[in-house]
Amino acid sequence: MLPGRPRVAILRRVPRLISRALDVLAPPRLGRDFRWLFAASMANSVGDGIALAAGPLLVAAQTRDPFLVSLALLSERLPFVLFGLIGGAIADRVDRKRMVVFVNLGRAVVLTVLVFTIVAGSVSIAAVLAALFLLGTAEVFADSASSTLIPSLVPRADLGIANARMMGGFLLTNDLLLPPVGAFLFVIGPAIPFAANAAGFALGAVLISRIVGSTRPQRTTEESRGIGADLVEGIRWLMGHPPMRTLSLTILAFNVTYGAAWGVLVLYAGDRLGMNEVGFGLLTTAIAVGGAIGITSYGALERRFALADIMRVGLCIETVTHLVLALTTSPIVALGTLVVFGAHAYVWGTTSTVVRQRAVPNELLGRVGGVYRVAIIGGIVIGTPIGGALASAFGITAPFWFAFAGSALLVTVLWREFARIEHAGAIAPGEGSAAAG
Repeated sequence: MLPGRPRVAILRRVPRLISRALDVLAPPRLGRDFRWLFAASMANSVGDGIALAAGPLLVAAQTRDPFLVSLALLSERLPFVLFGLIGGAIADRVDRKRMVVFVNLGRAVVLTVLVFTIVAGSVSIAAVLAALFLLGTAEVFADSASSTLIPSLVPRADLGIANARMMGGFLLTNDLLLPPVGAFLFVIGPAIPFAANAAGFALGAVLISRIVGSTRPQRTTEESRGIGADLVEGIRWLMGHPPMRTLSLTILAFNVTYGAAWGVLVLYAGDRLGMNEVGFGLLTTAIAVGGAIGITSYGALERRFALADIMRVGLCIETVTHLVLALTTSPIVALGTLVVFGAHAYVWGTTSTVVRQRAVPNELLGRVGGVYRVAIIGGIVIGTPIGGALASAFGITAPFWFAFAGSALLVTVLWREFARIEHAGAIAPGEGSAAAG
């Protein structure tokens, strides 16, 4: 009997350990509804993480044509440009919780059909591209709704920690832990990762349906007017709010420079740093490791520093990152630089989201968020071919020099604007820049 007592004692501690871990991941002050949202996000991210590595492997199994392979990435990203604004407008018209549930179930259905085609041996590159486009479209609408839920569920003062927890869960599952698992499962059976992804979306739909708080936006205008009028209202609000307008243009411009440099990163790793495929994987892992550090430290950063200073330092880090990568030929230096860059990227993403959620009225969050998503993807779409053309004409480091010069110019021009952006929630649309200051 004695040997069994320590085992019983350990088993009794398990619930308490789980409770403590849950309190760290989703602090009680954020509320029960946030915990359901966080759990749903984790379920989705686990499924996505498993399929993240399996998706390119499935495409490569169907074709070795570089053009068709590139269409796979386009199929996933194009919906953000096509439907980003529309998705935001719909999120401002309907119950956002129900919208996420419906879209998640739709994604589960698409993946289930894909699984059956793989198992039946009838899968083709056309079917894969169609599935990727449908999944990308669904992601636009799911993100449009889910990104507006946090301000409805947690106190305003806790938006920073809530967004950091959501990004941290995504980073841990989607970027760090699950992609290798997905690749391993693909080797065992190509359909398994996509079945797991479908199950993750279905579970996410169930979990998010448990939210009891109101998730329907309080509209202040006529319900009967069309989507077009809603879009015009959202864009007009953004254009009439100087700090939020500046933030959207900042995101667009910096993603042009980011897209120019990162579009050739795989070639840079081999040609400049002498790294093989595994080495390139380490570069992306370094960014994820840095992101984990940034997310973990976000609460302390927010307590000690003004959001304006966090944004300024972050964009200085991004500028210096491009410079270091343009100069170095050392893999170690590049890896260390990307760890720091990853920390900045996730801290910046959290900070800009918090500023937007505090400034934008709840009934406009979907539409304004749609503009920001289009700016993010649009900047990358613009910057990527610029980087490719520069690399072809002037060498593999040319995109990084372009990104450094552009980022340095933008930081200089925008330096004073970040103080206005930080306090955007206190500024009413239509007030000029002087009033904003």
